[in-house]
Amino acid sequence: MTLAHDLVFEIGTEEIPARFMSPALKQMANVADKLLKEYRLPYEKVTTYGTPRRLTIYITGLAEEQEEIVEEIKGPPKKIAFTPEGEPTKAALGFAKNQGVKVENLVIREHGGGEYVFALKREAGHPATEVLPDLLTSLVNNLNFPKPMRWGSYNMRFARPIRWILSLFGNEVISLELAGLKSSDNTYGHRFLSPGPHKVPSAREYFQVLEENYVIVDQNYRRRLIWEQITSLASKEGGKVKEDPDLLEEITYLLEYPTALTGRFNSDYLRLPTEVVITPMVDHQRYFPVWDEQDNLMPIFITVHNGTKDFVENISRGNEKVLEARLADAAFFYREDQKTSLASKIQKLDKIIFQESLGTVLDKSKRLQRLGTYLVHALDLPAKLVKSVERTAQLAKADLVTLMVYEFPELQGIMGSYYAANDGEEELVCEGINQHYWPRFAGDRLPNSLTGMVVGLADRFDTLVGCFGAGLIPTGSQDPYALRRQAIGVVSMAVEFDLKFSLSQVIRHAYEGYTSSGITLKQPLVDVEEQLIRFYRQRLEYILNEKGISFDVIQAVLEAGSDDLASAYRRAKDLNSFKKEEGFEALQTAFTRAFNLARQAEENYELEPNNLKEKVEIDLFKALEQVKEKAEPLLEAGNYLGALKEFTTLQKPIDSFFDGVMVMVPDINVRNNRLALLQKVVELVFKVADFSRLVS
Repeated sequence: MTLAHDLVFEIGTEEIPARFMSPALKQMANVADKLLKEYRLPYEKVTTYGTPRRLTIYITGLAEEQEEIVEEIKGPPKKIAFTPEGEPTKAALGFAKNQGVKVENLVIREHGGGEYVFALKREAGHPATEVLPDLLTSLVNNLNFPKPMRWGSYNMRFARPIRWILSLFGNEVISLELAGLKSSDNTYGHRFLSPGPHKVPSAREYFQVLEENYVIVDQNYRRRLIWEQITSLASKEGGKVKEDPDLLEEITYLLEYPTALTGRFNSDYLRLPTEVVITPMVDHQRYFPVWDEQDNLMPIFITVHNGTKDFVENISRGNEKVLEARLADAAFFYREDQKTSLASKIQKLDKIIFQESLGTVLDKSKRLQRLGTYLVHALDLPAKLVKSVERTAQLAKADLVTLMVYEFPELQGIMGSYYAANDGEEELVCEGINQHYWPRFAGDRLPNSLTGMVVGLADRFDTLVGCFGAGLIPTGSQDPYALRRQAIGVVSMAVEFDLKFSLSQVIRHAYEGYTSSGITLKQPLVDVEEQLIRFYRQRLEYILNEKGISFDVIQAVLEAGSDDLASAYRRAKDLNSFKKEEGFEALQTAFTRAFNLARQAEENYELEPNNLKEKVEIDLFKALEQVKEKAEPLLEAGNYLGALKEFTTLQKPIDSFFDGVMVMVPDINVRNNRLALLQKVVELVFKVADFSRLVS
């Protein structure tokens, strides 16, 4: 039985940004798993832990020795290697000698219907202590970060400069060197409360040593502890905190020894819009707001500091002073902004550059009015909505020049909505100003006002067409204008609200918005249209995959067209359901036969029904006409599942057609007419999907 020990490997660093941590820990576990298999080291479990100053991997039950390699090398057939009496021939002796094994150690194996001689070559495993230095060095070198750093004169790049390395296998130090640092059995505690170094006697004592020195390494335990402390303090104040996973995640990776505390602010600030109070708290100071049972904001916040309960009163007062200054600024900005109307600020947008080759934000606002009006008609919305959409588009970006949004950019749209309401603008306009930014990120809420939806679509199309027209197309991980997110927003709205519009037509209209205002785009319309439709298709593929649509269905549907995003989504959803029904396989087989022949045609031929002579081709034509009559209204109504069920009645006529006639006959007129008939079948089914791409 192979002996095993636990291994702990800690990379001590300068403070790593919180947003790096979760991806880094997942990556670390994946890389370790791969390397352990590659190095043939059996183990029970790999777990990763992290604080701002350390990335740690803990491997439970790691074997003391590599697994041996047994290589089987095929030699000559048994009847050539051995005589009937079982004596080795020259072939067996020569093979054994070449492979470095004894002839008596050759084995007989069944292979390909015959018996062959095999040489078994065994390579013993090395002790884990010999291979772990290379394995752990490879682990570090294979970790990637969004913005890695170099430090000193070292060529190594890492999230932040490495300051120490702990590496223990059981109670034995695994010696390795990285960036001029040698591994040891020393770790470092809390930067201020117990810096260290601190000796770790064995891997299993690692967590205890650190906790004794004010470091809770397990991020999951740290997260639970933070949340329990926060909710307990809120409850003592007669209030509650709302779940905010992103804020909790960030705080978890900002500290090593959490202690939550309460702070207060002047209740007069509650007269400000709620978002104005919350934004400095959450986005700037990382505080949790406290709410009463009626969901009213209380003049209380909860924060978490990196340390013990000592001096929490002083720490609380310090946080209160910081927030007081922030809220005082916000109150001043709010009063000053309201001294003039939101509409009076529109002209100042001429001083803000949208993009150096795409004009100013004022230019963009004018384009949004034009494109928004077009979309009202394209989406078949009430004509009376045009006035509200135009006013929303006109005011949508005006709050960018306010003092409040200049200081707190997170409030763009939100403040515009408040200021518009203060000016007496209609409710539809106020809602639209705020909601045209929705969704702000993947999975965010969608606008629930028509003005917000229309102006939001116009805004995204304008940005995407402009950036693609200027040649600013995302590549790899580079997407400085968040164009993928913008496109996801368009697709999400189209899919969830079942918006019927033509991508290509909206792209053309948005492109004309630039050219008609005197802005020349670098890329011609034909290229922008082609690239953007492909870009939207990729976003639609992502959403369809997220909704559980199988890969082959996605490809089959998108191959049949994705210019109408909502239609493509409904087709995929219905086809995904239809695949489970009894008639699917028969229809797929029949369609594929028709498709394979139809695509051999050199062009689209004109079908001449009067020239169909054979009964099976006449029957297929009649069946096709009957199916079209029933299916086309269903297709028009978006009932693709109903249309697919109608298509199944074509299966037997198609099969009879292929059994009864030959398509590729010498008579060119007969051949082309039969190809035309098959093209009509393919054309109808193609209104849903390309069935030839489906997997049974």
